[in-house]
Amino acid sequence: MSIAKYIKEIGRGKEGARALDREQAHDLMCQVLDGQVTDLEIGAFAIAMRIKGESLDELAGFLAAVTERCLPIECKRPTLVLPSYNGARRLPNLTPLLALLLAQEGVPVLVHGMPEDPGRVTTAEIFHDLGLPLAQDAAGIQQAWRRREPVFIRTDLLCPPLAKLLDARRVIGLRNPGHTVAKLLDPCSPGAALRVVNYTHPEYGAALTQFLQLTEADALLMRGTEGEPVADPRRTPRMEVFLRGVPQPALSVAAREGVLTEMPILPRQCDAATTAVYIQSVVSGEKPAPPALQQQVECILQSLARLPIAAPDLDERSA
Repeated sequence: MSIAKYIKEIGRGKEGARALDREQAHDLMCQVLDGQVTDLEIGAFAIAMRIKGESLDELAGFLAAVTERCLPIECKRPTLVLPSYNGARRLPNLTPLLALLLAQEGVPVLVHGMPEDPGRVTTAEIFHDLGLPLAQDAAGIQQAWRRREPVFIRTDLLCPPLAKLLDARRVIGLRNPGHTVAKLLDPCSPGAALRVVNYTHPEYGAALTQFLQLTEADALLMRGTEGEPVADPRRTPRMEVFLRGVPQPALSVAAREGVLTEMPILPRQCDAATTAVYIQSVVSGEKPAPPALQQQVECILQSLARLPIAAPDLDERSA
């Protein structure tokens, strides 16, 4: 098989390219993930999409193809999914802290992402330093949840063909649609999880709003911290909640505006070991959690309680 007919449509440049419909995008991504195309075609696909950008239908088709090839995760309770694919460069990566704070509230938390990224501090590295579980399979995820611990799973274990597509960046030097899909991926039972979807540039926020509505998603949409699905500890970002694709203003959080009068106490270094020590001090109660993260935790708890399979304890807490 070949994806040449699709590359011909999407590869005509920014002005001349035509978007694929959802079925075509699904077929294209299925062929890429199943290894039915050449490395040359994958490179052409990546460059063409980088220039053109994904349409909503293309993104939906790509995501469906990846989800079908994902390790299925059974969820009997409202679950939080944190796609973690950027890591930290300047600020501490507090995705593990968010996961721990929610796990303390009884929420099953699944974090997925790449194990390492040159020049960045990944969530996997911090999980390791904290002694938190790094699952190898679905059974490992369930075991961690029974212990009321958040759990991390590598992309190459969650969805091997997606990890291979992400690795193409090291050869081509450009991101491809796999990176966008990874940050939208929810491998849990349909309707059982809330995922945190984050963006780095404001224009992506508008497109993702439309996407979450189109796909009837259960999600918390926000501007992330260096691309991580956690609130910036220095200033609360706007957090928009969608349930079955419908905006939930009553559950959403407004952005903090104006001049900051007080900064949270954060470590000066952002390496994994230093970040892990700081997270432990917050979880133990020695140091306060940044207010922005506290607001994100409360927003997530209230949103999870509105999912159809919401457990009684979550319902009661948010009443």
